[in-house]
Amino acid sequence: MKLIGGTASLGLATNVAKHMKKNLVKTEIKRFSDRECYVRIIDSVDEDHVIIIQSTISDAHIIELFLLMDAVRREQAKKITCVIPYYGYARQDKQFQKGEAISSAALAALISTNADAVVTIDPHKEHILDYFSIPAESISAIMPLSSYLQKKEIDLVLAPDAGAMNRAKQAASYLNCEVDYLEKKRIDSSTVQITPKNLDATNKTVAIIDDIIATGGTMARSIEELHRQGAKEIYITCTHGLFAGNAIEKLQNTRPTEIIATDTIDSEYSKVSTDQIISNKLQKK
Repeated sequence: MKLIGGTASLGLATNVAKHMKKNLVKTEIKRFSDRECYVRIIDSVDEDHVIIIQSTISDAHIIELFLLMDAVRREQAKKITCVIPYYGYARQDKQFQKGEAISSAALAALISTNADAVVTIDPHKEHILDYFSIPAESISAIMPLSSYLQKKEIDLVLAPDAGAMNRAKQAASYLNCEVDYLEKKRIDSSTVQITPKNLDATNKTVAIIDDIIATGGTMARSIEELHRQGAKEIYITCTHGLFAGNAIEKLQNTRPTEIIATDTIDSEYSKVSTDQIISNKLQKK
């Protein structure tokens, strides 16, 4: 088994390699002046099981992943497993309007023609794994996130909606605290109230656990409502900190206690590593 890190996940791949006591395969990845990507595998991967670790944060990272798979295949690798910590396009998982592409399915089909297996972390919808024609599975970042929160003395874990309750329940079980989900209530044509469905957040230390924070709008409103309800501290936690546009500014303006993300997308808020859960999964292959 040999490991390759794409540029979107090089730090994470390096840490996974350390856990597994392996060296990363040497590669050359660069962009020409017209932004075309160039990929070269320098070390031999002949007859090896090659693990490529690359989040597909942008279209450029997707192209890089395809070129890495092609280069590895041309070097006669025996098997290719793609570890995609953050799987971009996962939210485009069905046709919302006639004529739309199902982007997560299209991407899965292309990956399936080049790889032999796929592993991802906390996809937005689990059913996107069915779009792959090769073995595809997900792993959860709830345990490392919960471990980080353990010292925060959390009283209440909140899911962003009812559909995310399973992840919140897992975290609450680990943290031995209450669990609930946030419910949107329309007050009038211009006002939406976001509050816990059943429990009161007054004077409690609260952790909201989400799979992805993109624009941060809904999360910011949730923090504001929890402040109004009298929450003592509010921790914002997610697996994938995409933080698009001015998301961080929106969140910081609402005064959360801390913003916490994993390293599936590298940022200054990547305070929890997924290297151990990836290593554990790969060692079973």
